[in-house]
Amino acid sequence: MGSSLSVLLVSKSLSSRPANRRRVPVEGADMAALRVLMLGVLVVLMAGGGPWAAGQKRKEMVLSEKVSQLMEWASKRAVIRMNGDKFRRLVKAPPRNYSVVVMFTALQPHRQCAVCKQADEEYQILANSWRYSSAFTNKVFFAMVDFDEGSDVFQMLNMNSAPTFINFPAKGKPKRGDTYELQVRGFAAEQLARWIADRTDVNIRVIRPPNYAGPLMLGLLLAVIGGLVYLRRSNLDFLYNKTGWAFAALCFVLAMTSGQMWNHIRGPPYAHKNPHTGQVNYIHGSSQAQFVAETHIVLLFNGGVTLGMVLLHEAATSDMDVGKRKIMCVAGVGLVVLFFSWLLSVFRSKYHGYPYSFLMS
Repeated sequence: MGSSLSVLLVSKSLSSRPANRRRVPVEGADMAALRVLMLGVLVVLMAGGGPWAAGQKRKEMVLSEKVSQLMEWASKRAVIRMNGDKFRRLVKAPPRNYSVVVMFTALQPHRQCAVCKQADEEYQILANSWRYSSAFTNKVFFAMVDFDEGSDVFQMLNMNSAPTFINFPAKGKPKRGDTYELQVRGFAAEQLARWIADRTDVNIRVIRPPNYAGPLMLGLLLAVIGGLVYLRRSNLDFLYNKTGWAFAALCFVLAMTSGQMWNHIRGPPYAHKNPHTGQVNYIHGSSQAQFVAETHIVLLFNGGVTLGMVLLHEAATSDMDVGKRKIMCVAGVGLVVLFFSWLLSVFRSKYHGYPYSFLMS
């Protein structure tokens, strides 16, 4: 109203000039009208910017309310639990100048998702490391959507497996890289932190709660070894036992060749259970990843092949009677054939298109 009145007053002031002045040419009249229009626009902008400014203020108010709400929840719990309404309002709906990392999971006992519980523990460690960090800001928030609390969100995103981690960036829609490759990288907090740093430029230093189980077990093992050495201090010939050292070295080699070090670095899940069908997979279908159970299976198969080879060697070199040596030879051949066939079938299941098989396909 004020801006219209200003334009009207300016128009009246221009029209109230003395009539005895020289006529303004047509071009001059157009320029005068343009000046009046520009003056009116200036008055409108000075009065508050019009509808555009009002809409911008509303967006800023909504954004401020969202950030305040998220900060309040994050101060109480590092991982914010969301249902469908909260997810649509705080994650999907604009405006948003913050990123939200969401773990979609199924933690209810009747879902029997052991992997979900393991991933949740690592996710909580990561979120708490960020929440209690000195670099904590409102740039990134951690949230969780449980299937039993937000099944509509799973349907909206066409999601049929859990757990799944997705980063919803501050601007635009999630891209392919915003979905975490759980089967490849595992769900260790350190791996998740690297992925978040890549997607949001926020570096999180993972701080784990102290775990004394490892040092205690190591101390106990050293104490047992020290006690045995002390008890046998008068006779230490067992330290020169080739069979004992060979067995220890063989166990170490089998552990390393089965992928135990990869598990320690990547932290993969023990197995994967489909939340819809309930089927549990112990062998990962890709050559770029593995489950912990898979390493145990491969270790068992390699151990079976090794035992078969040892039996064959003993059958050929021992001084036992011929009958026992024949039994050892047959048992050794059977172990090598059986476990090598299983080992080759695991290899075929991971490297699709591998043309060779033995006994089992």
